[in-house]
Amino acid sequence: MERVAEANAQFYSAIENGDIDLMRSVWAEEHEAPDLVCVNPGWPLLRGRTEIMRAWSLIMANVTYIQYVLTETHIGVGGDIAMVTCEENVLTAEDGNPGFIAGGQVVTTNLFVDTAQGWRLWSHHASPVLMGEDDEEEEDGE
Repeated sequence: MERVAEANAQFYSAIENGDIDLMRSVWAEEHEAPDLVCVNPGWPLLRGRTEIMRAWSLIMANVTYIQYVLTETHIGVGGDIAMVTCEENVLTAEDGNPGFIAGGQVVTTNLFVDTAQGWRLWSHHASPVLMGEDDEEEEDGE
């Protein structure tokens, strides 16, 4: 499980540091895990290594600052497949707006496959958690 946790951490490190080479090493090759898929909030489903890497390159080129604080992380391993579920608490900043930080929460499932290179990502599916006005009022104590 420790190696799965490390692979998961590398995935988020690649995004935070805009490291496309690390992102390429995190994802499995097509022959290791057929039908690679990636779903990011607000994006259409991405299928195949080429399409996924193109999307991550675009995301990394256009995100000034992003940080993930992962909570509720659970890892399950069955043979050569592992599943990591977690809550991504995301902090971002925008160009031209120094000091502005936006936050959001996303629930995620990351599937990994054990390969000759170690645990590599097969599928990433992230869905935003939407807070309604009632939720916000309860948090404010109103």
